[in-house]
Amino acid sequence: MIKPRITHCIFDMDGLLLDTERVYTEVTQEILDQYANGAKFTWDVKSQLMGRTGDESAKMVVDTYKLPMTVQEYLDITAKIQHEKFPLVRPLEGVERLIRHLHLHNIPIAVATSSTRSKFELKTSQNKDLFALFDFIVCGDDDGIKNGKPSPDLFLVAQQRLGNPPSDQCLVFEDAVNGVQAALNANMHVIWIPDENILKLSNDGETHGATEVLSSMADFDPMTFELPAFGPQGPETISHANLA
Repeated sequence: MIKPRITHCIFDMDGLLLDTERVYTEVTQEILDQYANGAKFTWDVKSQLMGRTGDESAKMVVDTYKLPMTVQEYLDITAKIQHEKFPLVRPLEGVERLIRHLHLHNIPIAVATSSTRSKFELKTSQNKDLFALFDFIVCGDDDGIKNGKPSPDLFLVAQQRLGNPPSDQCLVFEDAVNGVQAALNANMHVIWIPDENILKLSNDGETHGATEVLSSMADFDPMTFELPAFGPQGPETISHANLA
């Protein structure tokens, strides 16, 4: 298969750049332990939530587990727990190396996350130097975002802010099936980097239409898409000062 020539990259955030999906699982399970007799938050349910807006995900959890609360009450409870946990999350394997590399070589990059702007600020509060390297940050409550993934709104707004490059020159990085579908709905190419638990729910060899399926961001080879090659030492060794 001939890979496309890519000029712009767009990244999901939760479970792709930052290890936040673990927090979502922990928080949801805490609520189920207290309000649903310890029912288990399984990956078949979690996989349906990933990439959706907070309101959509909350409604699905409340409905699926028949929780004795409104969607807003669920959101209020989770927000209190998340406020303590989210600032502790760190970038996933290979993330810093690739983002610093693309920034160094002036490849336009954007984040397109379903998270609200306030949740984005909370999650990235200890990783501000990394996220400062992105040209644009698109959040789920920004103007122009009417629908969450698998609708393409987030990626289309990111494309617009990046100067409207051709869709077939945009490469999206996603961990969620909903996100992969959103990228395809935006007519973009997509790298799927799923949690191994998501892979177990898919048929062997299932790609969901992704151009590549990787086990980690560290496995991504920029040259495959005519992007600048990694240097022998890796750009992650470059100081922040040199990247200003």
